[in-house]
Amino acid sequence: MRKTMFAATAALTPTAAWAGDVMALPEDSGATAWMLASTALVLLMVPGLAMFYGGLVRTKNVLGTMMHSFAAMAIIGVLWPIVGYAMAFGPTQGGFVGWDSEKFLLSGIDTTWIPILDETRRIPEYVFAMFQGKFAIITPALIAGAFAERVRFGGYALFIALWSILVYNPLAHIVWGGGFLTGEAIDLAGGTVIHISAGVAGLVAAVYLGARHGYPRSAMHPNNLVMTLMGAGLLWVGWFGFNAGSQVSSGLATAQALTMTQIAASAGALSWMGLEAALHRKVSSLGMVSGILAGLVAITPAAGHVQPLGALALGFAASFVCYGAIALKNKLGYDDTLDVFGIHGAAGIFGAIGLTFFLRDTPEHGLATQLWFQVKGVLVAGGLSAVATLLLLVLVDKTVGLRLPHREELAGMDHALHGEHGYGLMNVN
Repeated sequence: MRKTMFAATAALTPTAAWAGDVMALPEDSGATAWMLASTALVLLMVPGLAMFYGGLVRTKNVLGTMMHSFAAMAIIGVLWPIVGYAMAFGPTQGGFVGWDSEKFLLSGIDTTWIPILDETRRIPEYVFAMFQGKFAIITPALIAGAFAERVRFGGYALFIALWSILVYNPLAHIVWGGGFLTGEAIDLAGGTVIHISAGVAGLVAAVYLGARHGYPRSAMHPNNLVMTLMGAGLLWVGWFGFNAGSQVSSGLATAQALTMTQIAASAGALSWMGLEAALHRKVSSLGMVSGILAGLVAITPAAGHVQPLGALALGFAASFVCYGAIALKNKLGYDDTLDVFGIHGAAGIFGAIGLTFFLRDTPEHGLATQLWFQVKGVLVAGGLSAVATLLLLVLVDKTVGLRLPHREELAGMDHALHGEHGYGLMNVN
């Protein structure tokens, strides 16, 4: 059973999943090519996210918001090869974090290989390390949407650097890299590791920092929904690399994950459109892209383990879950600017638990045990992210500062922090 249900998880653990002579396996150029393409597709999601978020904020904050995503490419892009990969995929240290001096600065993997999904062929370890590095980049970039329009750039940069080291890397090891949940909780491509952790971190940050000045009394309209739509399109395309690339192969399993990703995204978009049509008699572009993301997030942990019916059900229901989560946010009054928890957190939790009821193969240990594994994964990811995020927020806020001063927030991040204007306009809200 482990060979079928948890094969993808095992493939994500190069130090623990293979005990034989990797060099004796033939090189798989096809899988290598697909993993290179998947790496590029996942990186494409970061500027896609920048466009998605950038279009949703006010004109005076468009550049500052997009800079959050691009800064993550630089900051985490440096930290990952230095310590991130070693912490996430090195030999386990007590089940909580990994470490391997040969993976520090990637110094020992210059000529190494890892086995792919079926353990009959091999790909360069560099490819796997860089593919995983893109996941590490996009996760803290997601968090930024929760406190958009009201944070200092320097404080944000320090926060995501520390968060990546202290939250993302250990969590990736726990679930994927040989830690205590590896082989238990099913999480193909990051429903737990990425979306739940980022969603919960966003919720904690939004509550800790407080609402934007004027929220919710003043109207804060998106500056460019056209850009948001294009960003959503790039995210959808990139998600094929996100999910199908996580199979670390190029074959049937890859096709299965890609297909479920497409189905769930479409189902999420359609159900959100139906919701809006029924409730408001109008279908909005923002609602449609919210549905796309809800379906994509919900299928992320499940894409390699469910069939089309499961993908339809998860994608369709995810929109209802996220719609309800956003409605609850509005009722409670906290200012999660771009609904990071409402979309990523809520759909991530729903997908991680809901996949149990649509599994392609029944686990030998039974569905009840698997359901507990999934719940445990949600609790570990959410708990670790919540506690560590709060501590890091306090640390950064009390040292370099995190919340923008009132005057700078009114002026907008673009002018106050970067000395620029996204559209060449002055004094535009």
